[in-house]
Amino acid sequence: MSAENERSEAKTVVADQSEGGFSFPIEAGHIMMFARALGDDNPVYYDESDEETRRRGGITAPPTFVAAAAQFDPDWPYRPRVGVEWNGSGRGPGTAPVSSGGGTSLHAEQHYEYHVPLRPGDVLRVDRELGDSWEKESRRGGMLKFSEEVTRFVNQRGELAVTARRVRVVTERTVEE
Repeated sequence: MSAENERSEAKTVVADQSEGGFSFPIEAGHIMMFARALGDDNPVYYDESDEETRRRGGITAPPTFVAAAAQFDPDWPYRPRVGVEWNGSGRGPGTAPVSSGGGTSLHAEQHYEYHVPLRPGDVLRVDRELGDSWEKESRRGGMLKFSEEVTRFVNQRGELAVTARRVRVVTERTVEE
């Protein structure tokens, strides 16, 4: 299927540009650096003259690339801010802020559903919403509270490009060894 056909068959959604969310611009260099960080030297991530790249309709972002959107999220807690001590600065221990609930928060699952390829020049509108939540009793951590966050990445043509689903779990208490 050609890139044009994929785009025309993509589900089109209306993104509200006025409320919440943020923009994630995709650049060729950003795609290349992301692929290099993964140790993936596939030319479809950087070489426009490569035969496979041309067959796909151009440079394409690798799977999980949308994780880099966090760098553009003004509310991301690990994003450096001018005049604010940064958790990852090297001046301190570099640990995340301690939760007040006595338990531990864990990233339990991550799922991606791809609808159209991500390409240099795309500008994605990123919007998040809460999904399902549920509880489960554990032997060591007490009650486990699961919550889901759904993130939708909509391109500048109004096409839903990627749907990401993250599941977080919070334990009732810290597990002691």
